[in-house]
Amino acid sequence: MGLNIRKAIADKQLTSKEVAERMGISAVGLSQHINGNPSVEVLTRIAAAIGCDISDLFDKVDNTTICPHCGKPVELKKAD
Repeated sequence: MGLNIRKAIADKQLTSKEVAERMGISAVGLSQHINGNPSVEVLTRIAAAIGCDISDLFDKVDNTTICPHCGKPVELKKAD
């Protein structure tokens, strides 16, 4: 389980370079975030640049995912 940012980018038919430009960072900077352990703030910025919900950046198993920071399962729910 973990992050699947590249899939979220591809699902929106964007390139990493386009997402990086929308975020105001370099493609290398975005790659470092994708391959590293991005903070919730960075994940929020990535989701906004892609135009998706932050939960779309995570691999899904039913309605749960694994927190990339603590490793615990987290139940995902759509906001009302």
